[in-house]
Amino acid sequence: MDVVIGADKDGFDMKEQVKKYLQERHYHVLDVTPKPASDFVDSALAVTKEVMSGKAHKGIMFDRYGIGSMMAATKVKGMVATNVGDETAAHQTAEHNGAKAIAIGTGLIGIDRALGLIQRYLDAEYVDGRHQVRLDMLAKMI
Repeated sequence: MDVVIGADKDGFDMKEQVKKYLQERHYHVLDVTPKPASDFVDSALAVTKEVMSGKAHKGIMFDRYGIGSMMAATKVKGMVATNVGDETAAHQTAEHNGAKAIAIGTGLIGIDRALGLIQRYLDAEYVDGRHQVRLDMLAKMI
């Protein structure tokens, strides 16, 4: 699976640890911030661009609280992203909401928890069906 990752200065250290974790598990990792982005808006939009272009299947964004990256990413038409802090939410957002990216707040959770929720997110696939109705409703709002 192709995964794109990006971070601002507050998320950079965790992003580097996650990158190593993913590579050790044979994910193809596209790092859009080999150096920290100056702002979470820049890193989130870089991740979003790669996911929306089809160059990556899923994206992971890192900043201090995760909320800023999520907000920036979801400004792009068609992007579904959320801020996650637990494994159930990470799984459900992929399976039920078709999330194309998740945002992680490095000031809120540690690396062990982050790795657990990232793995749950990556292991989940969108199930479509009744959940597509909601995505269609969201698409009409933009």
